[in-house]
Amino acid sequence: MIRLYKNEIKALSIFLLPLFIFVILFIFIPVIFVFINSLFRDVTFLGKKFVFLENYIFLAKDYAFWESLKFTLLFITISVPLEIILGLLFAVILNEKIPYRGFIRVCILLPWAIPAVVSARLWELIYSYNYGLANFILLKLGLIEKPVNWLETGVSAFISLVIADIWKTTPFVAIILLAGLQTIPKEIYHQALVDRANFLQRFFKVTLPLLKPVIIVAFLFRTIDAIRIFDLIYVLTKGGPGGATTSLSIYAYEYYLSGDFGYASAISVFLFLVSLAISILYLKLSRFKEETL
Repeated sequence: MIRLYKNEIKALSIFLLPLFIFVILFIFIPVIFVFINSLFRDVTFLGKKFVFLENYIFLAKDYAFWESLKFTLLFITISVPLEIILGLLFAVILNEKIPYRGFIRVCILLPWAIPAVVSARLWELIYSYNYGLANFILLKLGLIEKPVNWLETGVSAFISLVIADIWKTTPFVAIILLAGLQTIPKEIYHQALVDRANFLQRFFKVTLPLLKPVIIVAFLFRTIDAIRIFDLIYVLTKGGPGGATTSLSIYAYEYYLSGDFGYASAISVFLFLVSLAISILYLKLSRFKEETL
C-alpha cells in the first residue's frame, strides 16, 4: 500500500510538472521582474536608477491614480453583479427544455466568441453620433429629439462602457453557471415537485444553494477580468472624456507608452495586489473551501 501510495504521488507530480513550469515561467517570474523594475526610476531618456519605494510613495500622492482606481472599482461594482444576474437568468432558461434550445444557446453565447477589440469596435459604431444604431432606434421610437453623443460626458461614457461590457461578458457567466446547473441531480427537483414546491421555491431553496460555489467562481473570474479591463475602454474612449473613464490598466499603459517603465511597473504591481486581495476576500467571505469539500 505504501509503495502504491508513493507511485500515485510520483505520477501526480509528473502530471502537475508542466503546470508548475508554466506558472513559474509565465506568471511567477514576470511578476518578480515587474516588482523589481518598480523599485527603479526606469525612464527611456534617463539612466536607470534604484529608488526603492519612491515610485510607490509618489503613487500614494497621485490624484490621477486614485481617480483611475475609483473608476475601476465603480465599474466592477456595477457591471459584475449585473452580469451575474443576467448570466444566471440565461443559464436557467438554457437549462430548460425549450423549443430551439440549441439555436438560442448559440445566439446567447455568440458575443463571447467575438474578439474583444472587434466587439469594442462594434459598439463604437453603435454609439456613433451621426450614424449609430442607438441613436437611430431611439429617434425612430421618439424617445429622443436629436442624436445623443453617448461618449461625450463622464456619466454617459461610463454607462455606455458598462452596457458594452455586459453584452460581451454575460455569455461567459452563462456558460459557467449552465455547467453548474447541469451537475445538479435531477432527482432533487423531482423530490421538490413531489413536495409541491413551485418554481420560485425550487429556485431559492434548491438551485441557488447548490449553485453557490459556481456563482462564487463566476464572480471571481469576472471581477479579476473587470479589474484589468483595457480593450473596450481603449477603443471607445481611450480613458476620456477628461480621464473620466481611465482604468488602472489604461493608466499603467499610458506610462509604459511614455517610457516611464518604473512608475508603470509600480501601477502594475498595485493592480496585481488588488486582484490578489479581492480573490482572497471572495474566498474568505464566501467560505468557498467549506462549500466545496
